[in-house]
Amino acid sequence: MTENEEQLMRQLEEELKKLQVADLLVQTLYTVSSLGYRRLSEEDRDLDQARLAIEALRALVPVLEGSVGEDVLRDFKQVTSNLQLAYADAARAKSEDA
Repeated sequence: MTENEEQLMRQLEEELKKLQVADLLVQTLYTVSSLGYRRLSEEDRDLDQARLAIEALRALVPVLEGSVGEDVLRDFKQVTSNLQLAYADAARAKSEDA
């Protein structure tokens, strides 16, 4: 391993020491919610993927209780509700188009 590679490995190890699981889960939930909304858009509609995003949010948000602030939990619960409503609208529109 070169000196640069060793230095990169040390830096990565230091960053991993700082990383909290809760931080990673929050980032993951943000990404999942963004993808869920994207899959509900008309140009990228995929109701199966949107449903999977909703189910992932519903499963993971409670895991964060006690590890993040109440405001973060409230925001993700609201995002989940909004996604569910948007999913229902998209599913209804799809059935009307059929």
